[in-house]
Amino acid sequence: MVLAPLGRLRSYDNVPQPHAILYYSQRTTEGGLLISEATAISETARGYPHTPGIWTKEQVEAWKPIVDAVHDKGGIFFCQIWHTGRVSDYGYQPNGQAPISCTDKPPSPTVLYDDIIKEYSPPRRLTIDEIPQVIDDFRIAAKNAIEAGFDGVEIHGAHGYLIEQFMKDSVNDRADKYGGTLENRCRFALEVVEAVADEIGSDRVGIRLSPFSDYEDCYDSDPEALGLYMVNSLNKYGIVYCHVVEPRMCVVEGRYQIPHRVFPMREAFSGTFIAAGGYDREEGNKVVAEGYTDLVAYGRLFLSNPDLPKRFELNADLNEYDRSAFYTHDPVVGYTDYPFLEQTC
Repeated sequence: MVLAPLGRLRSYDNVPQPHAILYYSQRTTEGGLLISEATAISETARGYPHTPGIWTKEQVEAWKPIVDAVHDKGGIFFCQIWHTGRVSDYGYQPNGQAPISCTDKPPSPTVLYDDIIKEYSPPRRLTIDEIPQVIDDFRIAAKNAIEAGFDGVEIHGAHGYLIEQFMKDSVNDRADKYGGTLENRCRFALEVVEAVADEIGSDRVGIRLSPFSDYEDCYDSDPEALGLYMVNSLNKYGIVYCHVVEPRMCVVEGRYQIPHRVFPMREAFSGTFIAAGGYDREEGNKVVAEGYTDLVAYGRLFLSNPDLPKRFELNADLNEYDRSAFYTHDPVVGYTDYPFLEQTC
């Protein structure tokens, strides 16, 4: 069982806060692997309010007691490093500049967590000469994460953000070596992986992918081919894990079911495989027992049940999550106030 990366928007001015010490340590009741919320690699990487960063000394120092708290309880902690790309606007960019991406096409307006319709600023297409600097920002962020005490990093290559913008043909409209063919569209992602692995060691690097998703208008005409190309290419770098998000759940005979389409990626990948996307206790046990995946990442259930492994072990009742508090900035409510099992008995 893995704590999935969950954005919580409680890091004021992009600096992790002391209340995160309790939040993450609560979810280390059984040790295990935790993946941090998405953490920006640079000023240009921001797209939401109060998300943590790891590009300044202040941010690195703020992460240290949080990481220590997880380690004190036997946990393994990876930092998810992230660039939003075009999923941003002028207000989050240095000097009000345009967000950067592989394209100059903005995403469609979307309904945010607080029911506000968000319209994105038109992005600026990165030049080939600028791309190495963004790759280097990922490398520096990984180095900073290790300095903060993290055991490794997860490169965020999913959910319509910058790396996936390059990978998917609904967004990438480039005609240079970073666009067009599948190989070219995946070039940026693999160059990030190579730079990060060279900096901190491949045994400290994971990546999250969502080839079947369509977040922020980011989809691909052949997601199976994209997923397989990526995992086969990742094998040569020897990274420690690949974390893949299942397609959206579908309704079969009136019940929501996981489509289970990532197994070919699991078979092709030579490292540890993590599956995520709507799993519960029964389904998680089943896919691990059948060899469909090595690990299962849990998000909303872990958010509302800090002792989720114990509850699964005992097949105990689960707390219901409060969706309205997912993205508030309150340091307690909907964050660290979910009860443990012994508190509900």
